[in-house]
Amino acid sequence: MADISGARILARNLKQQGVDYVFGIVGFPVVPIAMAMQREGITFIGMRNEQSASYAAQAAGYLTGRTQGCLVVSGPGVVHALSGLANAKENLWPMLLIGGASPTDQNGMGAFQEEDQVAAAKLWCKYARRVETHDRIPYYVEQAVRTSLYGRPGPVYLDMPADVIDGRVDEQSIGVAATVGEAPRTHAEPDSVRRALSVLKTAEKPLVIVGKGMAWARAEDEVRQFIDRTQVPFLASPMGKGVVPDDHPLSVGGARSLALEEADVILLAGARLNWIMHFGGKPRFNPEVKILQLDSHPEQIGHNVPAAVALVGDGRAIMGQLNAELADDPWSFGADSPWREAIAEKIAANERAVAGMKADESSPMNYYRAFRDIADWLQPDDIIVGEGANTMDIGRTQMPNVHARHRLDAGSYGTMGIGLGFAVAAAVCNPGQRVVAVQGDSAFGFSGMEMETICRYQLPIIVVILNNNGIGGGLTELPTDGPPPPNMYLPSARYEKIAEAFGAEGFFVEDPAQLRPALDAAAALNGPAIVHVRLDTKAGRKPQAHGWLTR
Repeated sequence: MADISGARILARNLKQQGVDYVFGIVGFPVVPIAMAMQREGITFIGMRNEQSASYAAQAAGYLTGRTQGCLVVSGPGVVHALSGLANAKENLWPMLLIGGASPTDQNGMGAFQEEDQVAAAKLWCKYARRVETHDRIPYYVEQAVRTSLYGRPGPVYLDMPADVIDGRVDEQSIGVAATVGEAPRTHAEPDSVRRALSVLKTAEKPLVIVGKGMAWARAEDEVRQFIDRTQVPFLASPMGKGVVPDDHPLSVGGARSLALEEADVILLAGARLNWIMHFGGKPRFNPEVKILQLDSHPEQIGHNVPAAVALVGDGRAIMGQLNAELADDPWSFGADSPWREAIAEKIAANERAVAGMKADESSPMNYYRAFRDIADWLQPDDIIVGEGANTMDIGRTQMPNVHARHRLDAGSYGTMGIGLGFAVAAAVCNPGQRVVAVQGDSAFGFSGMEMETICRYQLPIIVVILNNNGIGGGLTELPTDGPPPPNMYLPSARYEKIAEAFGAEGFFVEDPAQLRPALDAAAALNGPAIVHVRLDTKAGRKPQAHGWLTR
């Protein structure tokens, strides 16, 4: 009888369950798992930091629609990856973290890197288990993947002791688990669909908020059909961008504050009224607004603002129900309404407010001048990763998306450090597709060593660093009369040379006239590159009517 190792059993069952990509860092005791994964046809990407690996795994899960994995060593390796579990939990993205663990016969003895990893992971996981024996591996893998995907997507954890990884058993003694299928697409109550449309038809200032839940549900066709049919203006959340193209005439992205403040009926489609949407409260929202809430999770209905109508179920299924109801009873919002006119006027006013900054040829440049060239240079199919404070916030308004799941950023948890992990996942899961990571200098610092990963795998990732010498802007020179301010970084830093250190190309831009040629030169390489752009340290956003965080 042939025998088989626990590592091989695990890899085989992961592949069966659709875990095609695993990101991680190997060491004792997980090296055999990574090698078995490669033998089973799983793409294993060796990263430089467990946090980045865990961020890559969840982004891969979001992009593929299937749970993907992260593999780390015991103790500190698992602890470093916990940040990824927390981020996946808040974004509602599936991922499986696999942690090596000390041998079971050394439990409690102070074994190498011994830690209660299952207890640590449970705080952020839907499911966390320790694998006790080889014959339980198929069961635990199936349960973990199913739990991660079904219901509210999220992270799960499996603890793999060294003796289970290395031990060998008779292959015939290992059973086969069922393969996890697609998550069920539940529908809303038909009466709720009719009531939602009835309320929407009464609106004088209707709005649809399109969240990343619609991107996760692969509902872009249904959402676009609904917008085109009803002619209701829409606002995309940061990662809802591209579900309906940003250049669609009904997009209110250029008049966000006005749209939220004055809308009297909002279809909240796959978005949450959390801090990103200012909790749905005043002064950012109309206190009399009626919320038609579409969400896959009943417990989310009425969170922070009572829902006038609840549409509980899968985003694609329910948008299909709304479209079917409209096919039988057509309705559209008037194109010549005062609401549409007010939005158009506000968009034009906001464009005028930044026109001067876009045209400013001063050196060093401001954000809007930099984004003018970046936006013009971007291609429609590019996957954009945004990270940083001003870099990310301004970039959301200046860099358009036309496809769903082509925008990745700090998300619901506001996590800094996701940048290059997300970029690696996007490139690996979309072979040949160009990925553009636009980061602030602070944001780049969290994951900058992943440039070595990018170069090792020759991924087509262009990193654009908008450098203002610190968090929120630093100084042009180090102070001579005291320590540097807490938010300041080294003014003489040359981040593009990190790419050069790993055999890629780096470009340093100080003058606006240098930016587009540098971007074009980076694109011509068809491989990794860094374009490092020196900004005015005092550059910032255009004046805002409200602070970024509602209190």
